[in-house]
Amino acid sequence: MSISQEIPVRRKVLRAVNVSKRYGCYVALDKVNLDVHEGEVVAVIGPSGSGKSTLVRCMHQLESIEGGAIYLNDDLLGFRRNGDTLRALDARAVARQRRNLGMVFQQFVLFPHMTAAENIMEGPVRVLGDDTSSARKLAEHLLRRVGLGDKFDAYPPQLSGGQQQRVAIARALAMRPQVLLFDEPTSALDPELVGEVLNVVTDLARAGKTMVVVTHEIGFAREAADRVVFMESGRIVEEGAARETLANPRTERLRAFLSRVM
Repeated sequence: MSISQEIPVRRKVLRAVNVSKRYGCYVALDKVNLDVHEGEVVAVIGPSGSGKSTLVRCMHQLESIEGGAIYLNDDLLGFRRNGDTLRALDARAVARQRRNLGMVFQQFVLFPHMTAAENIMEGPVRVLGDDTSSARKLAEHLLRRVGLGDKFDAYPPQLSGGQQQRVAIARALAMRPQVLLFDEPTSALDPELVGEVLNVVTDLARAGKTMVVVTHEIGFAREAADRVVFMESGRIVEEGAARETLANPRTERLRAFLSRVM
């Protein structure tokens, strides 16, 4: 292969380095190391209590870490260095960092008194300083992108759970984050509504959006993710290319897990 034909190495965008998190005596994350590359989709799977949700919540700085570090584009998240000492950032500085990391939760947490469009416009106008006209056009574009172009003026109670979650995804995209984090985005949905949300996430994956997706949908992980990470007891037990790893697990623990959930 000539130099011109070599596959370019994708830049590391998000890094967790020896990240540890405890709740009292319970170890939720035990020196977790994970790199997420530009344009990559990483699916995080594992049994309940394995640390999956804690990991993405720490990445979004919704939870503080007790050890290690998390970096976005080589910028340390949550702390600043003062010589050999780390000082926690204040809330305003954390909020500025958080703008680059979009988060989609299990629950939709939309403002019920705002329309779908107003929910999407709120962040760009109040946080990013967009003018109302630009934010409105962006909301129209994003609602069409998630298949809800006809729900511009609909209020959350008028939408199904799947539709509300798609509005939540559009709201996260409106902040123009470098990385999107998903914490089991379909777990609160009726089974028949899961597909419509996963289709949106799959479309984002095909468009090259950098994402970390905590999910229990193994079929989605196989088809949409570049890489899968299997966690248990706060540790990464196995990781690798999604299709290959899920088809031929190297560890007995992942084989046993897949035999139960598939």
